[in-house]
Amino acid sequence: MERPGPQLEHLTHRLAETPPDFLDEPKIGNTGTVFVPALVNDLLYRLGGRAPADVLERFRGREAKADRNRLSLSMIAVWLLADEWFAGEPFAQADVLRVLDETASELAAATPARKFVEDPDRREELARVALSRLGLRPAGETEAQATDRLSALSGTERRRLLEASRAAEARARAIREALIKKQAEESADKWTRE
Repeated sequence: MERPGPQLEHLTHRLAETPPDFLDEPKIGNTGTVFVPALVNDLLYRLGGRAPADVLERFRGREAKADRNRLSLSMIAVWLLADEWFAGEPFAQADVLRVLDETASELAAATPARKFVEDPDRREELARVALSRLGLRPAGETEAQATDRLSALSGTERRRLLEASRAAEARARAIREALIKKQAEESADKWTRE
């Protein structure tokens, strides 16, 4: 979140005004109307890139129950990132795809996609998480403010921070145990030499 991004209010307003076409059913098998790989490819083209067909396959639905919410949220994220502000910025294609794929999957696992359009807190969460994953923070906020607000608002971000904290504690515990074991071995060696 080193670089300032667009105004948060602009992004949340954009999400609130998501066009009905981006809220239609994603095409999964013979159902739905929106072919999500085409939307993703159009966005990448707008941002100066192109995705190979194998990358776009991740956005093709296979099973309605498992893929509908994730693809619906990917469509909403495409709308968000299609804003004019993003068109002038140099983003790594992998980062944009990560927002549309992994981030959408994480958020969709906990919340229905439409909530990210209808609920003000979820709109803010999606905007903040997308900015964060692109290395941006909302304009007018410091990095600390943006991080604090994101962790307070986002359940997925809280889970991620909690998992990172648990992993760090496990590493610290392993180091402490290794040091204790080493001290015990050194002490035993000392006693056997005397």
